[in-house]
Amino acid sequence: MFFSRISGQDKVIALKVIVVSPDTASRPALEAAFGAGARFTVEFVNETLERAEGRVDASAAAVVVVYLDSGSRPELLALQRFMARTGGRVPVIVVTENFDEALARWFLQIRVTDFLRKPVEPAELVRTCIKAVEARPVGETKEAEIYTFLPAAGGVGVTTLAVETAFLLLREGKKSGATTCLVDLDFQNGSCADHLDIEPRLLLDEIVPNPERLDDQLLEMMLAHHASGLAVLAAPNRPAEMRSFQPGVVTRLLDLVSTRFDNVVIDLPRTWFPWTDDVLVGSDHFYIVTEMTVPGLRLARRLATAIRERLGDEATPKAIVNRFEQRLFGPGLRKSDVEAALGTMMAGVVSNNYRLVREAIDRGVPIEEIKAGSNVVTDMRKIIFAETGAK
Repeated sequence: MFFSRISGQDKVIALKVIVVSPDTASRPALEAAFGAGARFTVEFVNETLERAEGRVDASAAAVVVVYLDSGSRPELLALQRFMARTGGRVPVIVVTENFDEALARWFLQIRVTDFLRKPVEPAELVRTCIKAVEARPVGETKEAEIYTFLPAAGGVGVTTLAVETAFLLLREGKKSGATTCLVDLDFQNGSCADHLDIEPRLLLDEIVPNPERLDDQLLEMMLAHHASGLAVLAAPNRPAEMRSFQPGVVTRLLDLVSTRFDNVVIDLPRTWFPWTDDVLVGSDHFYIVTEMTVPGLRLARRLATAIRERLGDEATPKAIVNRFEQRLFGPGLRKSDVEAALGTMMAGVVSNNYRLVREAIDRGVPIEEIKAGSNVVTDMRKIIFAETGAK
């Protein structure tokens, strides 16, 4: 739609198109074509996407056009990162010299809206942009599915389960093009980045004094990316410093992340902050992680009770018992004991496989990459996809 009702009259609103292309020769013809009819304004970025991706702010664009060298792996990777960051909110049209069936399928998988082969007449490109814009429902918004993990005690493996959940959602999302972001909100002792062997890029000192500075472009710069394609929002931790700031900083971060990605996985610290309530209330799936000990089960129940008393029906926690070991004979807790202790709040158990988990953490890779179909991943899949029916 190209119209907005203002003062009882239809007024044409010029929509912004960003054209990313190192070819400056075609710029005058494109400017003339997009300028005709006053439907579009054009912003040119005269570089390859690989060089310019950090400076392409798609948040205010109606369409992004990318001229791509399909034979360049760095450019293809840059496009993949760009599509992950935009999260399907802005139509992206790719113009390339050569592509085959495999590349066309890949464009569809990463949710490229349309693709054209060079040479492309400017008028054809304009028509493609109009089609892409008009195909999007007015007021279309995307709400992320938010999975939050909170430890009942220290050392229960909450970060491992959050990381593996993010990998599960990432792999499942490749079937439909859904994107996933892992968010580490433990600013004092968070270890998501360490688990993945990547550098954390969220600079809190840059945004805490002026949270209004945080926008899509700044968020793009502060997202780290694992080799798997998983986006990660994590800050360098400061173990000797207790960070406290206005709840609006965290909620602003999560607002931006949840509009960019289809799935958001949050690793919460055990310490309760002024913004913790907002995170829990805003979560679709909320898990308390504990271990298979009597104190661990008691802590999980007490925490769940305290949260219900504090937030009422707005937050419904489920419990995951990590490092579970099935015992049929002899002393110790059995699964029936765990089920009796947790009752209806029990989401499931995750098997104890210390060597496998440790190797995955040391290598910074998903458990599935080390051993496909492991008991840990199978257990997590049952828990996370229990409501969706995915297998």
